[in-house]
Amino acid sequence: MNRNNDDRILELAKNIRGYCIHSAREGFREASLSGLCTEGAIEAAIGAMQSIDLEQLVKETFPRNRS
Repeated sequence: MNRNNDDRILELAKNIRGYCIHSAREGFREASLSGLCTEGAIEAAIGAMQSIDLEQLVKETFPRNRS
């Protein structure tokens, strides 16, 4: 693997981490505001992370050249 690919893979990993954190926070917040208990809010946060569109993140990080 070359340096450029390493940088892009690291970028993808950072993007995934960021989306997971954001999704978990939003899922937990929304569930808490809806009146769910802490356990239910945690489950909602996990569900939010599971619904992240990983394929889209890969496409954004590794766009195909459109010639």
